Amino acid sequence: MDERERESVWRIGAELDRLARPFERQADLVHLTGSALITGRRGVVLHRHKLLGLWLQPGGHIDPGEEPWEAALRESVEETGLACRQLGGGALFHVDVHPAAHGHTHLDLRYVLEAEGEPVPPADESQDVRWFAWDEAIAIADPGLVGALRKLRRATRNS
Repeated sequence: MDERERESVWRIGAELDRLARPFERQADLVHLTGSALITGRRGVVLHRHKLLGLWLQPGGHIDPGEEPWEAALRESVEETGLACRQLGGGALFHVDVHPAAHGHTHLDLRYVLEAEGEPVPPADESQDVRWFAWDEAIAIADPGLVGALRKLRRATRNS
């Protein structure tokens, strides 16, 4: 765990003590989100966020009644068009706290998925979605994602 993730763990704990409804995006400007690091034989999948213009992992808001890992899986399929499967039984892999579009803050819970094939995002999603080799992904990714990518790269090398 790097320093950014340690700080994020502390911040998420503090926010969960404060937030009455942390899963509801309309309840507060700070809320939980679920995202996924999609890995496969070709490396890792990133997409360029339509509003932010940053290369990120797929993910987003948690729907009512949905678990964070379910949101990560749903958002990944919606944003990439890939058939993804959960790795690690839905275990939390990484966390990050970061500013999001429209002035709110995401307490992002990150999970690992596996996929193969070519991304085919639907027309209403970013069309800039592709597989990256690890070095390229780490070089192009938003700084808030780099620690997670390095952690996943180490984990996949050791498995």
